[in-house]
Amino acid sequence: MTRRGTRIRLAVGVWGVLVSQVFLYPGVEDIVAALGGDGAIRAGMWFLVAEFAAFVAFASVWGAASDALGRRMPLAAAGALGGAAGYLLLAAAPTLGLPFAGVLLVRLVGGAATIGAFSLSITALADLAGGNGRNMGAAGIAIGLGAALGSVVGGRLADADPLYPLFAAAATLLAVAALFLTVSEDLPSADRLRVGDALGRLRERPALAVPYAFGFIDRMTAGFFALVGVYYFRDAFGLSAGGAGLALAAFFVPFALLQYPAGVLSDRIGRAIPVVVGSICYGLGIVAVGLAPNVAVAVAAMVAVGSLGAGVAPATMALVTDVAAAAERGAAMGGFNVFGSLGFLAGFLLGGLTTSAAGYLTSFLVVGLSEVAIALVAARAVVRITADSDDSEADRVAAGGPSG
Repeated sequence: MTRRGTRIRLAVGVWGVLVSQVFLYPGVEDIVAALGGDGAIRAGMWFLVAEFAAFVAFASVWGAASDALGRRMPLAAAGALGGAAGYLLLAAAPTLGLPFAGVLLVRLVGGAATIGAFSLSITALADLAGGNGRNMGAAGIAIGLGAALGSVVGGRLADADPLYPLFAAAATLLAVAALFLTVSEDLPSADRLRVGDALGRLRERPALAVPYAFGFIDRMTAGFFALVGVYYFRDAFGLSAGGAGLALAAFFVPFALLQYPAGVLSDRIGRAIPVVVGSICYGLGIVAVGLAPNVAVAVAAMVAVGSLGAGVAPATMALVTDVAAAAERGAAMGGFNVFGSLGFLAGFLLGGLTTSAAGYLTSFLVVGLSEVAIALVAARAVVRITADSDDSEADRVAAGGPSG
């Protein structure tokens, strides 16, 4: 299989995992009610938090295990199968008489499996030669397109029946598992690592704290939109689940289409401008969505925010692969996904609790200005890491080594 073919298959796998996950978001209010919750924003918050709590607990475990095993795809396929089983069990919960607390437990177990499919497919992309920005751009466009399709189709499915998104998510993950088993892999040559060794090496790379911090805030905004954004468009503008899905797609479509060129651009001009300047503009755009006087302006602001976010995401992920050595990428990317999942959790909790206490506008201000703040605080560190990475690359080229 060619490198390009491997990149495409892995990107399709990432896309499938995101499609399955986002199927649930536009109709989360109706799904929660069908599964025994009260349908209010706090019940929706805990429904989403349960899955991402498992993401936090198991992302690095999957990554480090794949580093120790020397293979990623069999584990990724197993994670996808486990996630599919979790969605099917959720769909059966009303028939089984499962209480809402049991539903949350199923979400925990399903999330622990699904993060394996997601994290390891992105890590396998990071293993490929040909430019970290290019590979992370492929991951980014897959994430964006998966979220865009999932939000539109998931909303329509939820309008037809609240359980339909669960069946669709399970079917998608089964297909992803089959796809992963067809992917050949060639991990960077290195000694096999024990799980503890792979995780321990993260402590030797303190510079990873910078992309991890940006990943946390960026994913916090995504978690915020997945929960509060859906309720905001439904409550403030009276949209159905399908309409809320279309509003989310206004963000995800430009976010997806611009990811790959943005990743390639970051390979050429460095990570600093996309990460720092892009984050500031992105945060201000989030505030603009909350200030919108009508649905047309809000949707237009979502398009702008998606476009700005596309410039930030691949450059931030590429910072991880710039810093980490080849043999540590599984654990390093797993750690990035841990912080990203923590960001999703923070977005759900901060958004849900702030909205309940102070309203939608306050929550948009808090989340949007958090993105601006991290860019201002960490700007100097991003510039330094970019310069160090460029110097290391120049040294490898001068020595006749691979350019990555």
